[in-house]
Amino acid sequence: MEIKRPYLLFLGDAADPLAAKVGQGIVDWRPGNVVGQYRMENCNADMGIEDLSIAESVAKGAKTLVIGVANRGGIISDEWVKVLMEALDNGMDIAAGLHNKLNDIPELKKKAEEKGLNLYDVRHPTQTPPIADGKKREGKRLLAVGTDCSCGKMYTTLAIDKEMRERGMKSTFRATGQTGILITGSGISIDAVVADFLSGAVEELTPVNDADHWDVIEGQGSVYHPSFSGVTAGLIHGSQADALVLCHEPTRTHMRGLPHYALPTIEDTMETVLRFAVRTNPNVKFVGLSINTHKLSEEEATSYLKELEEKFGLPCVDPVRTGTAKIVDAL
Repeated sequence: MEIKRPYLLFLGDAADPLAAKVGQGIVDWRPGNVVGQYRMENCNADMGIEDLSIAESVAKGAKTLVIGVANRGGIISDEWVKVLMEALDNGMDIAAGLHNKLNDIPELKKKAEEKGLNLYDVRHPTQTPPIADGKKREGKRLLAVGTDCSCGKMYTTLAIDKEMRERGMKSTFRATGQTGILITGSGISIDAVVADFLSGAVEELTPVNDADHWDVIEGQGSVYHPSFSGVTAGLIHGSQADALVLCHEPTRTHMRGLPHYALPTIEDTMETVLRFAVRTNPNVKFVGLSINTHKLSEEEATSYLKELEEKFGLPCVDPVRTGTAKIVDAL
């Protein structure tokens, strides 16, 4: 899936800033991909960028209207549809990461077909990837894994990719979820791929490349999460990672969404992940830990990161608080 840039961010009638977290992610990580925002009446989110009409955004070069807001239930309301139809009439593609599909709305689908435009439902892959073959391929790959879901894998890999590119290194962030795809404009929503093709999708996402090029792969799930371990295993085998970064949120007491399952330790997670990873790359190793210290004070965070560095002999960072320079140094 390759989404044309630049974007106009559609914030609709967002109830609050949190509802526009996708739009905020795009502005935070790829501000150069955005020409402005479109806000409806009663919108309570603001990305701090220029408010534009559809016509004004097209005049500034916008190619795609990206829905950067998610309402309760992911519903595409009739009021939204009016704006989306205007975007199509002005020659813009539309992209969304909602549960509801753009392509399931008859008038949008009909208009897009008439205009030769694209409706990107980024949660839903449009092609069937090949079955994985596990053959070694040129290039280097880093994969983020975690003790749990939603503990910082996307932010970690985006930050590592940014640090690499700022140093002049060859690096590409490889998105495996809908938010990452909308931030960067390309990728595969891996949790929507049929299970038999998971590893093949990752192989296709991270193809043969220059020997000194890094694919920095957004992780998903956790090998210890009873609900989502399958997607993690597919990512580990398909990526053939040379380097692994362990992501962890230290204040949690149980797996996300599963209060009856305790959070695994960092040690157990690293050991289990390595047992999976050596199957397709015998030389894989952990190169660092990325800790989400958002709920810790500055003093607590500094102390905890130092403690982990001493314990594991690996660089420990928080991609927001400290940046990821230590991990890139280790690479």
